Amino acid sequence: MQWGFRWYGEQDSIPIEHVAQIPGINGVVGTLLNKLPGDVWEIDEIKTLQAQAAKKNLTVLGIESVAVHDAIKAGTDERDQYIENYIQTIRNLASCGINLICYSFKPIFGWAKTDLFYENEDGSFSLVYDQKVVDHMEPSQMYQLIHSQSKGFKLPGWEEERLKKFDALFALYENVTEADLLENLRYFLMKIIPVCEEVRVKMAIHPDDPPWELFGLPRITKNLKDLQTILGLVDSSYNGLTFCTGSLGADPANDLVQMIESVGDRIHFVHFRNVAYLGERKFKESAHLSTEGSLDMYAIMEALVKARFDGVIRPDHGRTIWDEVAMPGYGLYDRALGISYLQGLHEAILKGGDHDAR
Repeated sequence: MQWGFRWYGEQDSIPIEHVAQIPGINGVVGTLLNKLPGDVWEIDEIKTLQAQAAKKNLTVLGIESVAVHDAIKAGTDERDQYIENYIQTIRNLASCGINLICYSFKPIFGWAKTDLFYENEDGSFSLVYDQKVVDHMEPSQMYQLIHSQSKGFKLPGWEEERLKKFDALFALYENVTEADLLENLRYFLMKIIPVCEEVRVKMAIHPDDPPWELFGLPRITKNLKDLQTILGLVDSSYNGLTFCTGSLGADPANDLVQMIESVGDRIHFVHFRNVAYLGERKFKESAHLSTEGSLDMYAIMEALVKARFDGVIRPDHGRTIWDEVAMPGYGLYDRALGISYLQGLHEAILKGGDHDAR
């Protein structure tokens, strides 16, 4: 496995020097915060990000996310021009030696929470989702809810430039069904995967967060059946998955170990985090330890080892602890604790059983 850490470049509140001090770290998974869906990522911008990480001998292990334009997801007449832009970005990343892209195919809302600073009993803060809150909201109110809690940080997926035209954006998906969204994904993959095979860039689709419909908008990455369907759209090893334990694990009906056993050979990237169930479709993003949430993190790591997963793995969505001022979910301290925990799980599993070191 390659141990990674999400980092937003020099705009991040966390200096690269601090990331480099995490034991066993191999590199960062980066992004360009100035890019909107549909923009081409230029080679000089990519190289600048790599140079920032290289100051402390860290590699850019992958990118998350090269956002997919809504014209592609909704299947409008403009989609081909944005697919061409996406293909150019794939080629530019490959020319810089980056061969992993995490992306999502969700209408409007890439992720959703209702409280970005839910106070835990110990005084730390977690991200929380509560369906009852969403049920009493209009779709257009979701951006304001998130933006009001951002504390000035620019949150990927919640770009003001895109969401200030919310009514038009929502109307774009008015007649898009789940079958339509899946067909639009197939169209997208049929165009880009041959290029990915040529330049050896692995695509890793991220699951829905949360893994159910929001405001009647279709969702197609909710469970094992959905993931298997997506992998079958284009049967190529370059059409793969980001296995986010927190997103998929938010639905108690999802058996994460079974999912890894079923699609493990197509998992290219892992977001490793825990969630604690607080009620019906209500959960918080807890500390990474099994004892702090509702998921068996040891069993999940063991399944990844048995599946011979050798891609990039990183801690995800930590709590805000020790008075840190950072982007919600993306502080240094709790994610550093998290990666140390998952490294410990990995070492214990390797030394405790007949598994190949990865």
